[in-house]
Amino acid sequence: MRRLIALLLLLCLAPACLAQDDSLLQAVLAQLGRHPSVRAEFNQRRENPALAQPQVSRGQLLFVLGHGMLWQVREPYQESLALTGSRTARIGPDGTLRSVRGDRGVSQVSQMLQSLLAGKPDEALRQFQIEASGDLGQWRLHFVPRQSRMARVLSGIELDGGDYLDGIRIELASGERTDIRFADTRDAGTLSALEQRALGLP
Repeated sequence: MRRLIALLLLLCLAPACLAQDDSLLQAVLAQLGRHPSVRAEFNQRRENPALAQPQVSRGQLLFVLGHGMLWQVREPYQESLALTGSRTARIGPDGTLRSVRGDRGVSQVSQMLQSLLAGKPDEALRQFQIEASGDLGQWRLHFVPRQSRMARVLSGIELDGGDYLDGIRIELASGERTDIRFADTRDAGTLSALEQRALGLP
């Protein structure tokens, strides 16, 4: 699950440097960056060649620029994770936060996402090549890893959206594929006391 979250975050990271796509990429980044805090419902479908049936989960995402994100699965099980800077924590039923160890990769990607949306994409630019198509009303970005080490795990990532991010497709070299679709995406509004605490907000 945590590897998938890392890949989910990667999708937002990397406007790579194909000259013909640069203006659209920069425009998409600027458009997404206009929403400093966002909520969305998600429906995630994971297909694995080793499994007879796809795995489906549903929940809610909260992203706050400069502070991190909450990834909350509601069905078919419940799990809430807070990713803030260099820290990943599981939120217990009673609201307690417990650090999750061994998630250095997730933390690094979370930091990259924050840097990108803050207008500092240099690290992300080194990770992917990208093809961009469409316009600001309906765009599509296709990411291919630059490094052979990453390519042995990840075949590609595709994003699509408009004013907000609408969907993500992650394809692994193993043949596993994950589709995440977002619905009811909107500015986050007032955060609850638990959300503020989980993201380290005053």
